[in-house]
Amino acid sequence: MEKISIEDNIRLKRQTAIIVFFIYVSVFINSYVLIKEPFEFYIGYLIFVLLLPVFISRYGVDRNLVGIFFVLFFTGLFNVFIGNNTYSLFFKVFVGLMMSYFFYDGVIKEFDFNIEKLFYWYMKGSFVVSVIGLIQFISFQVGFTLGYDFHWILNKWGVAPGGLFGIRINSVLAEPSYMAGVLSPAFFVAVYNLTRKSPYLISRIQGGVIMAVYILSFSALGQAGIFLSVVLIMINFGLIRYFLIMAVLAALLFNVLYENVADFRERYDSLVELFTMGRDSFKLGKTHGSSFILYNNFIVTTENFKTNFLFGGGIGSHPIAFEKFNLAKDIGTAGFSNNSADANSMLLRLVSETGLFGTFVFLLVVFKCYVSRDFNRESNHWIISNAILVIILLNLFRQGHYFLNGFPFFVLMYYYNYIDYKRSKDKGMPVTEEFESKNDLDSVA
Repeated sequence: MEKISIEDNIRLKRQTAIIVFFIYVSVFINSYVLIKEPFEFYIGYLIFVLLLPVFISRYGVDRNLVGIFFVLFFTGLFNVFIGNNTYSLFFKVFVGLMMSYFFYDGVIKEFDFNIEKLFYWYMKGSFVVSVIGLIQFISFQVGFTLGYDFHWILNKWGVAPGGLFGIRINSVLAEPSYMAGVLSPAFFVAVYNLTRKSPYLISRIQGGVIMAVYILSFSALGQAGIFLSVVLIMINFGLIRYFLIMAVLAALLFNVLYENVADFRERYDSLVELFTMGRDSFKLGKTHGSSFILYNNFIVTTENFKTNFLFGGGIGSHPIAFEKFNLAKDIGTAGFSNNSADANSMLLRLVSETGLFGTFVFLLVVFKCYVSRDFNRESNHWIISNAILVIILLNLFRQGHYFLNGFPFFVLMYYYNYIDYKRSKDKGMPVTEEFESKNDLDSVA
């Protein structure tokens, strides 16, 4: 076997570090766009363009992905032909979606399917984002504008006022809800580490920073992430008998948010009214706009599904369906047609654009590839699986963009984590030991 020289080894490590940096920029930085017309070209897309040809030349393309996109391509073209979609909408979304999945599949192959290593780097990236969020919070409290307002460096970003302390933290993400989504797997691990003597992948102090910043987002999506994390940990530790206690604590947390955070209260009240009383409960100036947008997209999806239930209207077609069934047509105020492109929810968008086929395939992956804790054969696979499940569920509920913030990366890690778990279990391979020291963490990197 040919030995690698010290110079070659240094060069290889440098190349790996650059690739890792680019990968996680595509995950964490959604607040900078290179061009805005004819579509928003995020910095992550440039990374796709630069590295995807390299990965395809080395590893080819996954046959399963090719099969899925083959069906989506021809059903999409058929929907364009019958007037359910347009060529521009279809190709804009289809090409981006396909590139992102092939790109992140190449990333995983580039690192030899070492999901734990990739997830470790994600955790470190989450800590960096959280530190920036903590700096943002402190800067706002002391009035240091450049420390909390990042307009000077990020062109698709804004300060989010509100919460208990005057600002809702979003760090380098465009919105607090985006940050809550992206950091949700890290939050799960941070909560898990509170239950263990030896923390996994990050220290308890790092986990504490992540949890603090996550809570300071004051995002409804973040509250859902907290709830899901606690519930999944309880299920995997067999602590369902304590569920009543956790339900009481959750109710107390909900009450604190409801009584003290006006935005949270208005969103919740509006959702309840709309989904129980229907369109007639809408009151301009009283009903929360975000809640109405979600309800509006639910109605649009429901109506569109009735006529396109098998394959949907085609990738990228939700804006066309929105024009047909939009409840806000007669509302003179702007803003109620926001999120017409992504349905405000990935589940709604999947149903609308891919019908039973796409929705079934995606949910099949979610359910079939889930790894629960095996008390007879302890490994780390269940931690990664449950952590990623949180972000998948949050996106299904409240984030409709197919590939923003590296969402395909998490889906593919979720899938390959299951494959690795099944392979090791079927072959009776030794279990993965949990990291117990700083040296263990360094060895992963």
